[in-house]
Amino acid sequence: MLLKRAVLDGIVDGTITEVYRSWKRPTVKTGGTLNTSVGQLQIIDVSPIRKSDLTVAAAGRAGFATKAQLIDSLRIEEGRSLFRVKVAFGGEDPRIALRQSEELSDDEVEELRSAFARFDRDTVEPGLAPLALLRLISENEGVRAPDLAAALGVETKWFKARIRRLKSRGLTESLRIGYRLSPRGQAALDALS
Repeated sequence: MLLKRAVLDGIVDGTITEVYRSWKRPTVKTGGTLNTSVGQLQIIDVSPIRKSDLTVAAAGRAGFATKAQLIDSLRIEEGRSLFRVKVAFGGEDPRIALRQSEELSDDEVEELRSAFARFDRDTVEPGLAPLALLRLISENEGVRAPDLAAALGVETKWFKARIRRLKSRGLTESLRIGYRLSPRGQAALDALS
C-alpha cells in the first residue's frame, strides 16, 4: 500500500487514522505492519465497506476536507471492492537499527544462510541468488535499479522485489538513486562469501 508523504505525516501526527482503498484484494492485513519512509505503521483493521459508508466524517479521518474529495481519490470500478484501513504510527522503522549492526552472531549467520537457501529455490540463475545480488550492489552503489536489472537480464519489477527482500533483513539501504549495502549487509556478505 503506497501512501503519499502528506498522508504519512498525517498518520504520524495523528490527524489521519484511516485510509480508504479500492482493491481487487487487500494488500495489507489486520494486525500487520507497514514500513514507510516515516517509520512503521500499525495496521489496526482492514474491513470491506460500501460506498455509502464514505461519509464526511470518514473523509475527515482520512485527511480529506470533503466526502467528494475522498471518493475522487478512489478507483471505484467493476471487479474492485472498497476497504477501510485503520492505521496508527508504530514508531521508527526497525530495519534502521537492524542494518546498522556491523557484526553478526553465529545464529544470525545461520538464519541468513537458511533464508538465502529459501530465496535460492526461487532463482534459476546463480547470478541472481541473494549473495550475488549483495555483491552486485556492493560493486554498484548508487546505480539505478533499471540499469542493474538490465545488466542481469531481468525485469526491473523482479529485481526490486528481490532487493526489498534483502532490505527487509536490514542488508541493503535505498538511496535517492540506487542502493548500497548496509553495515549489516557488508557483514553478511563477508560471513557468507
